Amino acid sequence: MIAVNNLSKKYGSNKVLDIAELDIPKGESFGLVGNNGAGKTTFFSLLLDLIRPTTGNIKNNEIVVNESEDWKPHTSAFIDESFLIGYLTPEEYFYFIGELRGRNKADVDALLSKFEDFFHGEILGQKKYLRDLSKGNQKKAGIVASFIGDPELIILDEPFANLDPTTQIRLKQIIKELARDKDVTVLVSSHDLSHVTEVCERIVVLNKGEIVRDIRTSQETLQELETFFAG
Repeated sequence: MIAVNNLSKKYGSNKVLDIAELDIPKGESFGLVGNNGAGKTTFFSLLLDLIRPTTGNIKNNEIVVNESEDWKPHTSAFIDESFLIGYLTPEEYFYFIGELRGRNKADVDALLSKFEDFFHGEILGQKKYLRDLSKGNQKKAGIVASFIGDPELIILDEPFANLDPTTQIRLKQIIKELARDKDVTVLVSSHDLSHVTEVCERIVVLNKGEIVRDIRTSQETLQELETFFAG
């Protein structure tokens, strides 16, 4: 699904990412962890062609992402609030994303009905603009919008931050179901080691832009990660 080859990103003389090789198969729930400045957001930005690599490339379904846009119809993401359109209501935003992804209002409404417990009655029908919602509710809207159109790849940067515990638990269930039941590749970055070890089959640790661990998740993974970051 995702193939990284000799990928690097430099700003002046400062190299912020350097990954020789990384393969992420279809249907894998994949976690990316690291301290601030480790390169997690840089990697996601390169994967979404928001910035250009200094060397190398990333292929998404055999498509070099910075050479073609053919990967976009099957790829979705929520990185931060900049992905939202603040002057729209949540409903307007969902329908807009649906239109971009070839879904009509009925299709979007059918999907939204599956997330009533995720919204807790705080998103739909509130007659508020997205910019006026709390950070947590903005995140809920952005995450659910990334599910519209049946994407094969979903990228979520710090999805658990600002969410209440009930919503965090529900989101973990959603991520597991997407990978297990729908063969969706889900990429998650998080500072919360317990959340990422719970939802991801595989975890890669970045440190100063380089891969220092590539772990198949087991019962020992959380302790291994905690020992690494404590040391």
